[in-house]
Amino acid sequence: MNLDMFFEKGELIPAVVTEQGTNEVLMLAYMNKESLGKTLESGYTWFFSRSRNELWNKGATSGHLQKVKEIKYDCDCDTLLVIVEQTGAACHTGNHSCFYRTLYKGE
Repeated sequence: MNLDMFFEKGELIPAVVTEQGTNEVLMLAYMNKESLGKTLESGYTWFFSRSRNELWNKGATSGHLQKVKEIKYDCDCDTLLVIVEQTGAACHTGNHSCFYRTLYKGE
């Protein structure tokens, strides 16, 4: 598959990562063409760090790997949904998900 269609609007594309089975949103990260290619090739998530300006393989140092089960894309081809089998915590804080705090909860 030609990956160019995902990068027509810019060099980075948001990737929402969810856990297979629970559908829990684990994290949001960004991919560039190279990290998406490495993800497809390896079967494990690779992202582009905007703060460090480099690629990173999720869990490579912590052991909290994300084995890719499926990748979907939205109707505009500008957001990815990455469904993974998560090993350990997805968040660098040690929480299972990066979304562990609540800003607002309605009735």
